[in-house]
Amino acid sequence: MRPITIGIVAALAFAALAPIAVMSAPKKEEAIPAAARKQGMAEAPAVAQAAGIACQVTDARFIGKIVEPKTKAATNYYEVDCDKGLGFILQAPTGGKITAFTCVEANTTQPDGKPPSLPCKLEGNADPKSDLAPLLAKAGVMCTPEAARGIGQSATTTFLEVACQGGHGYVLQASAPANPDGNASAGDCLNYDAAATNIKCTLHDAAYRLQVVDQFAAAANNGCAVKDRRFIGMSQSGAAYYEAACQDGKGYIYKTEKGQLTQAFACEKAGNILGGCELTNAKEAETAQAGLYTRLSKGAGFDCQVSKYALFPSPAGKDIVELSCGNRPDGAVGIFVSPTSQSVVVDCARAPILGYRCSFSKPEASYKIITDDLVKMGKKECTVSNTRVIGKSAKGTTYLETACADGLKGYIIEYNSEPLAPVAVVGCAFSKDCKLPGNV
Repeated sequence: MRPITIGIVAALAFAALAPIAVMSAPKKEEAIPAAARKQGMAEAPAVAQAAGIACQVTDARFIGKIVEPKTKAATNYYEVDCDKGLGFILQAPTGGKITAFTCVEANTTQPDGKPPSLPCKLEGNADPKSDLAPLLAKAGVMCTPEAARGIGQSATTTFLEVACQGGHGYVLQASAPANPDGNASAGDCLNYDAAATNIKCTLHDAAYRLQVVDQFAAAANNGCAVKDRRFIGMSQSGAAYYEAACQDGKGYIYKTEKGQLTQAFACEKAGNILGGCELTNAKEAETAQAGLYTRLSKGAGFDCQVSKYALFPSPAGKDIVELSCGNRPDGAVGIFVSPTSQSVVVDCARAPILGYRCSFSKPEASYKIITDDLVKMGKKECTVSNTRVIGKSAKGTTYLETACADGLKGYIIEYNSEPLAPVAVVGCAFSKDCKLPGNV
């Protein structure tokens, strides 16, 4: 899956604060004057409210005022500390639109490497990254920030980069201003590394962020000493996928949600997951796995020289696999467990009874097995030409409708699931549940 492409014009708006920095920023760190705090608390709460900041101002300071020489337009600057979420620098032109910059933005080093021109200084805003917790929680990511910086703003969105302890990094998108009660979302920085976008993560490089793969390998406890790492992409559901190549030649794909490992796939079983593995010799591993499934199939009484396979979602301790056989036209579904003596292989004609549908072979390739089941039940005149699962009974058996090649009405066969076997049959002439052509 290719990383998403995001097109925005990132307005690095705090550059507009540069003139006031020249005029009012002290040359060295000084205590905030009591008069500045008094004026700030008197004026800034109303300014913050007018800017759309939804918080209770607990501390504030008046920073200064600038008057444009030509137009004589005046702009006041304030810093506010909120009872929840981030603090802000407020730019309030007389009669104009108020602009709010989070303290993360205000404290971000300038593009030329110089210190921020107008940083937050109130005690409550001393560590702006720690105030990101409400927004990160709203975005649904587990992250203890170790660093943060402002990326920019659009008319409606604030963009922040957050580097988390442990290696994860995110581009956090919040409302503008960034209210903790507003909407928030987060995109993995790895998703932006190769994307054609003007938003990039710079607090760490991609190699540093990919070290999280080692954590996932440790959590999977599959014996993988990681040699190489790759970010694969995101699913529509928000899950992230990573690949690890191991020192012993094996490889895995790790599925994560909210930064936590949820599933691990060996490369030989991951061919249908976002393109499969690229860092390991997946073809060699797949060939070896096909050989294993060939042996397991024969052990279960189904002679299949497995040429390709695909995994169904399977519970722990069980491999449920569609098999394509190089030595026969009909495929099967293998249900392989440990001990292998309990493994079973089900032909594709009857696999739908257990809830599995084959895609490698045509169903009619296995219809002879259904015909044989009818013979077992005393119905020797029907050569099965079509089937349809009707549903389950209250006792857990499954009803399979069959059509006959001669065009006469077919039958409904009732099957037990374990073991898979026919237990009863009724003609479609005596049932209103038949729907296949020729049976109605």
